Amino acid sequence: MARNSIKLQKRLKRKKSIRKKIAGTNDRPRLSVYRSARHIYAELIDDTEGRTLAAASTLSKEITVKATGNIEAAKKVGELLSKRAQSKNIKTVTFDRNGFLYHGRVKALAEAVRGCGLEL
Repeated sequence: MARNSIKLQKRLKRKKSIRKKIAGTNDRPRLSVYRSARHIYAELIDDTEGRTLAAASTLSKEITVKATGNIEAAKKVGELLSKRAQSKNIKTVTFDRNGFLYHGRVKALAEAVRGCGLEL
């Protein structure tokens, strides 16, 4: 089995155990983070209705950075998502790291969201 496949299987196993415990509601949506090699994506999800309340990524037009796969870009995504959430009167969220380890870009995004006023 290829190394990438093993890493993916481990992440999906972590994701499954996390999602057993976490669910987003309308009052406290789930902040789901996905990171690829080039970009990072974050969205606020209401699992009771199955809809996305707000989303941001390095592909958003408001984010202008040279490199999109670094910590600086993740911080910008966190700030943008926090602003969009506050415009919809969302003050607290549940953090779902989606099986990714809490360091690097995922940690930077979470700290940026906290720094802009959202409570995790």
